[in-house]
Amino acid sequence: MLLIGKCLRVPAPHLTGFALKLFVWLVEVPLIGSFIMSYVKKQNKMFEILRKTKIPEAPMFKPEFPPQEMEAGVVVIEEDIRPTDRVDLALKCLPSYDPARCWTGDSVPFLYWKIRDYAHAYRSRLVTPSMVAENIISAVEELNNKKPPMALFVTFSAEEVRKQAAASTRRFEEGNPLSILDGIFMAIKDDIDCCPYPTKGATTWLHEVRTVEKDAVSVSRLRSCGVIFVGKANMHELGLGTTGNNPNYGTTRNPHDVERYTGGSSSGPAAIVASGLCSAALGTDGGGSVRIPSSLCGVVGLKSTYGRTDMKGALCDSGTVEIIGPIASTVEDVMLVYAAISGSSPADRISLKPSPPCLPNLSSYDSSFSLGSLRLGKYTEWFNDVYSTNISNKCSDVLNLLSTTHGCEIIDIVIPEIHEMRTAHVVSIGSESLCSLTPDCEDGKGTKLTHDTRTNLALFRSFSASDYVAAQCLRRRMMYYHLEIFKKVDIIVTPTTGMTAPMIPPSSLSSGETNLHVSGYLMRFVIAANLLGLPAISVPVGHDKQGLPVGLQLIGRPWGEASILRLASAVEELCEKSRKKPAIFYDILKK
Repeated sequence: MLLIGKCLRVPAPHLTGFALKLFVWLVEVPLIGSFIMSYVKKQNKMFEILRKTKIPEAPMFKPEFPPQEMEAGVVVIEEDIRPTDRVDLALKCLPSYDPARCWTGDSVPFLYWKIRDYAHAYRSRLVTPSMVAENIISAVEELNNKKPPMALFVTFSAEEVRKQAAASTRRFEEGNPLSILDGIFMAIKDDIDCCPYPTKGATTWLHEVRTVEKDAVSVSRLRSCGVIFVGKANMHELGLGTTGNNPNYGTTRNPHDVERYTGGSSSGPAAIVASGLCSAALGTDGGGSVRIPSSLCGVVGLKSTYGRTDMKGALCDSGTVEIIGPIASTVEDVMLVYAAISGSSPADRISLKPSPPCLPNLSSYDSSFSLGSLRLGKYTEWFNDVYSTNISNKCSDVLNLLSTTHGCEIIDIVIPEIHEMRTAHVVSIGSESLCSLTPDCEDGKGTKLTHDTRTNLALFRSFSASDYVAAQCLRRRMMYYHLEIFKKVDIIVTPTTGMTAPMIPPSSLSSGETNLHVSGYLMRFVIAANLLGLPAISVPVGHDKQGLPVGLQLIGRPWGEASILRLASAVEELCEKSRKKPAIFYDILKK
């Protein structure tokens, strides 16, 4: 549905309020709806791509990768060791840092507190996790009472936060913290299981038909490291949207400008991190849903290689485009959380044969040398296809800095058939989403979904089995194109989104919104990483003329997380002084 190509505008209306309700009623009427969806697909050349074109490639029903060479200058974090041991290895990869200087009154630019800052504060008895918990509880209450409310959480329990914080505080008093992550507060997106909270997917009913009996694998790994979970973060309903609009629990507001969207679907996780409430959060990314809100909120979001992390316990655990990924205020905090949650499922180890997880050794003197050998691929025509040149210019400036400061080589590339790739993605994610929802929708729950979700599902129902197979043939074709490009470059660079945070129409708050023009700009650069299972990261690089964050996206080879993390760390350092404090920000550690 989100099919905008170069200089192509989707011929679909922007609808909110009564007009959206009427449109949903029409598309759900069998004959009328079929006609409307056929028209939309023809206008977007979907029939031409999927049904009138002979695609010679065999279908690829989930990403398949050839064996990859080990990246240089990395530390291997084996999948079979304990999460706490992986986190300890990740800690040794980080550059030297003195957290004590942030407590001495030295003048520094605005920077988020790092996980290492919290660890120093706890170990030095400057604060306790219980004290920080009270600060968070107070801030959440204040944000809920704001007009408009920030709508950060679907489920939040002060009692549960206090209980976890008290246990962490006791561990520090006894001198037995579990890891550097002990006492670190994190939010979990509402499509990932986290006991004792229900998983609603930001719907009004999903928890009634799907009970949560234990943590998702990624949450369990973090819990074993001592992480404190503050609740279930808000999201675009069922992840089927790019803005974060949600009439059920309120639309999450962007901490940089409360009249604007956060981006979706991991809207709550990104806003919670950006506002300073938590060091990190977990989101899911099936169509840029970690990277889009990270970019729009000015934080860091990592989408790992498909199969790198066990998806058991997520609503999307059977899909072929989605992963669980960390959102954090800094690259190093993303590395620590990624180290804790990484590790493929037993089935993916057999079918995908993943290379072992690796992290860049940023503490080594050779790290800068490794940067200089990186070849960065830039498809200039695509790179510049943005709503405002503020975005492409800001990202180009960063690439020039990488070239002059670190010696990175910028290489012109061309990525063929981008429009076809978007078509293959929407058919894949749409068909897989519909498959998991059909039993409940046919049981009457579909009418309880928001109007924009129902609009998406109406399109997804119009896809045929042959459309799905054709999309998987296109997936193999696109994989070939990208693997050929990766013979020439190490990382593909793009803006993360084609526009900065869009305004929230007041009429959308009660009944939702469908705006494919905005969705197309937000998803313009993120699709390849999902359809092809490639690792990608969004890192903040500054702001546009309105003061809204801009993100740079780095897309790596299969299993190439270490390379994109290394480059992201260098980008972060180059752009550190340009980082601005959000309008809504809480200094939770020193409050």
